[in-house]
Formats: sequence, C-alpha cells, structure tokens
Amino acid sequence: MSLEEKINQGIKQAMLSREKEKLEALRAVKTAILVAKTEKGAGETMTEDAEIKILQRLVKQRKESAAVFKDQNREELAQKEWFEAGIIERYLPEQMSEEEIKSIIAKIVAETGAKSMADMGKVMGIASKQLAGKAEGKLIADTVKSILSK
Repeated sequence: MSLEEKINQGIKQAMLSREKEKLEALRAVKTAILVAKTEKGAGETMTEDAEIKILQRLVKQRKESAAVFKDQNREELAQKEWFEAGIIERYLPEQMSEEEIKSIIAKIVAETGAKSMADMGKVMGIASKQLAGKAEGKLIADTVKSILSK
C-alpha cells in the first residue's frame, strides 16, 4: 500500500471516528501530495522518497510553527501544531537512532577518505542519499560536522 493510500485510509478512519484535529492534519498531507503531483513536470505517480520528503517538510513546518507560537505565549496554537506534527510523523518510516547514524556516517567518512571540514559536502551528499527518510537533515549534518572536526 502506497503512502498516499495509507493517508486516504487514515482520513476515512478519522472521519468515521470524528477526530477533527487528526482529519485536519491528514487533509493537509493529502493536499501537499496532490499539489506536488500537479506541479509542472511531475508524473502521475510519485516515488515513495518524494512522498517522504513532503511529509518531512510538513513535520518540520509544524515544529517550527509550534516553536514560534510558544515564543509568543500562544500555547494553544503551539499544542495544535505539535499534535499535527505527531500525526504526520506516524506515516514516516521509523527514524534511526543517533548511534546508528554515527556508525553509518563514520563508515562513509572512512570509504571516502574524508579528513577535514573541507570534505563535508562529499560526505553529506552520500549520507543524505543513504539516510533519506530515516534521519533529519540537521541531525545528519551535525553528526558529519562532529566526526570531521575531530
């Protein structure tokens, strides 16, 4: 079952159980996927990687919005954003632990012969492809920096 089908299933379940907030979050995901499908140059079907990137972007947006709302003492809006981020995250593949990420990046560094921060771009390119959907980009970048700065 594709990610889009899982989202549609979730929408149906949320409608039947009258979960308004969950329904709202899932409809936002469906809208983002439909917009991406109708963009110029996009095909009828999307790859799973493209769908995962959309979900990651939506989660990141929700978390950033929640942080802004919290800074402005708008706790009720921050809670709504955190809730929606949690709903969307359920449809993402399970995220890897920091230890797993460190071991993979250390292996990439050894394979590429990277020795300094000047090689970060090369390592990041490979790491981003291997860890796509399994780890946040910021965590990957921070781990690469810490390994290369030693």
